[in-house]
Amino acid sequence: MNVSKYLYCSAALLMSVSVPSLVAAQPAATSATPTKATGATGYLAMAGASDKYEIQSSELALGKSKSTAVKQFAQMMIDNHNKTTQTLVKAASSAGITPPPPQLMPAQTKMIEQLQGLSGTQFDAAYVKQQRQAHDMALALHRNYSKEGDVPALRTAAAGAVPIVEQHRQHLSHMK
Repeated sequence: MNVSKYLYCSAALLMSVSVPSLVAAQPAATSATPTKATGATGYLAMAGASDKYEIQSSELALGKSKSTAVKQFAQMMIDNHNKTTQTLVKAASSAGITPPPPQLMPAQTKMIEQLQGLSGTQFDAAYVKQQRQAHDMALALHRNYSKEGDVPALRTAAAGAVPIVEQHRQHLSHMK
């Protein structure tokens, strides 16, 4: 599968991935193949949305969670995802690309809204579940782009994000 088709499929999947109560019908991904510039821009948009979701949901966790482990994880998410955003912006800039401003996808907005309405152990359970889903998607996105991406500087940045996301997934595997 080429990276352009993967980005469209990933975008459609990310838009449909959510806590079961938030799943809504999404339109099918387009089969049109974008140009290489669109591939890089699509990757940057999806990576930016991923980082923004991680940061916003983790900021909520710092205020709503009663669990020390969740708060420590949330702080790590904020720190690491701010760094990955900076790395991607620098890589894009070095390639002469202006990344789009990070914007949450509709499903991510719904996930944030769900977290806003929860507290205590219900918040913690939903946050951890959402983090697992988000990190599975982020790992697939970065792995694929690091192998098939159309911009060398972004491929390098994507490859650098892979071990960070893997570390996050490892932490999540030990959380309830």
